[in-house]
Amino acid sequence: MSEVPGARLKFARVVCRTATAIAVVASPAVHARGPSPYLPLDLAPGIERRIERVLILAGKPVMRRPIAAATVLDALPLACRRDLPLCEEVRKYLEAYTQDYAVTSVRPQVSASTGDSSATLPNRHGQPLDSAWQVAASGYYQPFDSLILNAGGVAYDGNATATGSFLSTGFDFAQLDVGFRDHWFSPSPDSASLISTEAPTMPSVTLSNYRPLTPLGLGYEVFFAEMSRQDGIEYFDTTTSGKPRMTGVQLVAEPAFGYALAFNRVTQFGGGARSTGTSQFLDAITETVNGSDKGSQSEFGNQVAALTSSLLFPGKVPFAVRMEFAGEDNAFKGKYRLGATNFTLGLDFPVVWQAFDLSFEVSEWQNVWYIHHLYPEGLVNRGHVLGHWFGDNRIFGDAIGGNSQTLNLGWRLPSGDYARGTYRRLSYDTRWAGVGATRPYDTYQTLGIDYSTSWRGRPVDAELSVGQDIFGESFARLGLSMDFGKAFARGSNPYNIETDDETPSIDVFVDVGAQQSNVREIRLDAGPNLPSGYEANYHTAVGARRRVADRHDVGARVEFDQVSGGSLVSLRAVDYRYRLWRQIALGAFIGAARYDVGLPAYSYYWGAGLQYRDVLPGWDIGVDLRQYDKFTRDKTLASDPPATLQLPRRVWDIRGVSLYLSKRW
Repeated sequence: MSEVPGARLKFARVVCRTATAIAVVASPAVHARGPSPYLPLDLAPGIERRIERVLILAGKPVMRRPIAAATVLDALPLACRRDLPLCEEVRKYLEAYTQDYAVTSVRPQVSASTGDSSATLPNRHGQPLDSAWQVAASGYYQPFDSLILNAGGVAYDGNATATGSFLSTGFDFAQLDVGFRDHWFSPSPDSASLISTEAPTMPSVTLSNYRPLTPLGLGYEVFFAEMSRQDGIEYFDTTTSGKPRMTGVQLVAEPAFGYALAFNRVTQFGGGARSTGTSQFLDAITETVNGSDKGSQSEFGNQVAALTSSLLFPGKVPFAVRMEFAGEDNAFKGKYRLGATNFTLGLDFPVVWQAFDLSFEVSEWQNVWYIHHLYPEGLVNRGHVLGHWFGDNRIFGDAIGGNSQTLNLGWRLPSGDYARGTYRRLSYDTRWAGVGATRPYDTYQTLGIDYSTSWRGRPVDAELSVGQDIFGESFARLGLSMDFGKAFARGSNPYNIETDDETPSIDVFVDVGAQQSNVREIRLDAGPNLPSGYEANYHTAVGARRRVADRHDVGARVEFDQVSGGSLVSLRAVDYRYRLWRQIALGAFIGAARYDVGLPAYSYYWGAGLQYRDVLPGWDIGVDLRQYDKFTRDKTLASDPPATLQLPRRVWDIRGVSLYLSKRW
């Protein structure tokens, strides 16, 4: 069966009907604005850091990219009240996005490298480390309030893509983009499990909003894209070749100032003889498990989903806590349990001390990411993984888990120049490959320095990086770029955080106490499973919370426990507290947890608690009940039970109670 003709036209009709429905639902009391141009995803470090700082100070979480210019403009009034010099710099930069037309960026780069490494630069649209040049450009023309013609492109040795070339129309509550528009589903600016800028941009049709809807601050993005050609796609008892399709969905809620949660999913389907019609597009959006494709022998496609959160603390020392919990397909039983997982935690301090800023991200993934039995090349476009940059730094198709860390330290000089040091580390654990398996992997490490300055008002950036790739090949790279698109006025005044009565009250706290837990390993699909019994051990935690209403607080917390011989680390993505009386408070929480028994397994967890506040000044007593649902991982260790007549993966349930003393500042 050939690919369904007219599928794109049918999809466009579906998008138009959806936009009409959203227009009917949107509140008529609010005057709708037209579409907004987007900021490039490859901004110079100095400009990018200023914009991130504005959004944190304004309490505006970023759950996806590219960022609409209107979003940053809307954030300026609140940021200006807290950091006027910063605000004026960003306002001048955004002037190019408030005109009828502008060339927003023309940024050529030349580079020189040494060494034999053929690694891919992280989040650079597939650009190899040894590429001698790269050019990125963007601009737009807005002939009408409801229409924007965007033009752009990214080119380097051996590749050119019309990235940034697309048509935008619609409104602030329903903007339609058709063309080569980037997608990034993660609040973390360096790591995105589902889709990022690691690979060249795909052509797509996208419907989204940049003005939050309803008091819950609802946001959404839906896109339909065409991937590059793949061979060997499984279809019944044979294989086929063609261009798979991809859909992406993000639903966001921002129920409180500076706090957002999102559900994200991308689905790869179709290609060659596999169907790609309107019904398959709708199934790719709505189905939570793989169904059949014209028969029970063929699954529908390749699904990846993630839950993300971002919590901003815009105090005297502002910071952000970001989390992503992602999974490939399903695990154990149930439509909503994620399979092989990828977990990312990020901390961002736009001002950690005077003119310095600091950010840190850590990711850990299990063994089958970006690998799928239906699509031998998996979630790939033009030979590069669509998601996290680790996927381009391993042997193609190798099912192996590992972890990565990225540390950035920035310094704004008195002259207004900006310097940033970046350290990246990536390592794989060969135990994920099975008993006795060996791999030729070394530890990937890079140390880079970026320096942003200007010449005649034009941004100039120099970058130097040294390190070794995952196969132990050393390299050094020097790059120099200049943006001819628009002059950028740098300020020399020092940044200064001003607080006022409207600045949210923030508590940082540490918990110390004890916990009692019960672990049950599920070894059989049906039948008795032996619990380990109850055991007691230590409990510690560190967290932060802030007031969002008279009696309501939200926060984030990391908990550390030892359970049945394994370490248990739990992160509360939602840590809610309701102050019932002056000294009595009730809490509820949900998040993700890591249980390490030989190799890490991940799970959702949730619970509730009771707190007695100010038992002594600054000291609280709390008790929490916690439930962990279905930790899972593959059986690859020699100590793991055999898979014969048992589940193919190890599965645990944990429940427990913790009693602790909490000190807050």
